[in-house]
Amino acid sequence: MACFLVPAAEAIVTTVAAKVIERKEKNGGSVNIDNAASGSKTAKTPFSGKLRWLNTMLWGGSALLLLEHVWHGEVVPWFPFLTAAANAEDAAAMLREMATAGVGMAVLVTLVWAGMVAVSSAIEKRADKKQTAAERES
Repeated sequence: MACFLVPAAEAIVTTVAAKVIERKEKNGGSVNIDNAASGSKTAKTPFSGKLRWLNTMLWGGSALLLLEHVWHGEVVPWFPFLTAAANAEDAAAMLREMATAGVGMAVLVTLVWAGMVAVSSAIEKRADKKQTAAERES
């Protein structure tokens, strides 16, 4: 019915947060770690970039769910747009679906993203350790 609204709301919040964080990163921080001894750089993905991954997943999932709901006639191009919002009984079922399925999907997508960030950080640390070890040998 309207479960896609919960991930879409999270996507709006994380999009704004990513823009703010990106602006702060540009003003204050560097994206690369400079190794002064060898002159080489180890690339690191900024947090705003990792947050864009979450945004992409949330916006994409919400768009697909919206299309599915339009296909099934649950979302229409006239007011009140959600067919379940037409009467109180259906609206209660819609809110229950948003609280269960919508929140569940948003949490699952966020957990998958957290796993992606953890794996990415581990790969970046491993690459940094290899580069540091290679610099000590030379």
